[in-house]
Amino acid sequence: MENSSLKDELENAEVELEEMAYQLADMLGAALYFAGVKKENIPKAVDAYLENLDKIFEDDEDTANMGLDEVIEVIKSLKKTHKHLFINV
Repeated sequence: MENSSLKDELENAEVELEEMAYQLADMLGAALYFAGVKKENIPKAVDAYLENLDKIFEDDEDTANMGLDEVIEVIKSLKKTHKHLFINV
């Protein structure tokens, strides 16, 4: 009985993590939109963001602790490297 309860809790936690991941992806899309990304380019910009994240912080093993400054740095980099995704850049 206890194993079943633990299994249920684990499954619920996995669902919650997945929902949080979707919310974070939406928040990143919104941040990119307000940074000037054309709405139709948000999926491409999110992909480019993740690629640039890896490039910019490839030597930093602790990217999970990135903060506001690091997010801003990646978006600024995108504005230089992916100008076509942005409005008037």
